[in-house]
Amino acid sequence: MTAPDRPAGARTIDELLAQVRGRIGRIHPVEAVARLAAGALLVDTRPWEQRTRDGAVPGAVMIDRNVLEWRLDPASPYRLPQVTGYDLEIVVLCNEGYSSSLVADTLRTLGLTRTVDVIGGFVAWAAAGLPIVPATQADVAA
Repeated sequence: MTAPDRPAGARTIDELLAQVRGRIGRIHPVEAVARLAAGALLVDTRPWEQRTRDGAVPGAVMIDRNVLEWRLDPASPYRLPQVTGYDLEIVVLCNEGYSSSLVADTLRTLGLTRTVDVIGGFVAWAAAGLPIVPATQADVAA
């Protein structure tokens, strides 16, 4: 199957990821643990089905992707109580470290300049033998 002609300025997802990753910080799972211990907020954007199947990271705030910006924008009336200002460090985790890069870039655009994502996502977290617990509905930030 051949791809349709792209409009001028359009990028492939691989090109977009490369561009975004040039603007954000990316950390390995073990470094994420250290940042969490120092007070960073870990945001898990994986869908509920993945969390229930694979487990959750202890202490992570689970935010569905479709409401993420409203819950994390310090200027939003719908922000989470943990979002106390623009200096908050946020570590974003998805399943394999792709969509988390896009999320981290978006949050940095909102002014949360200390946002990073986890290289390899939850899959790398689990492979590193880091803690995993069963996911519960109570963990989801509505």
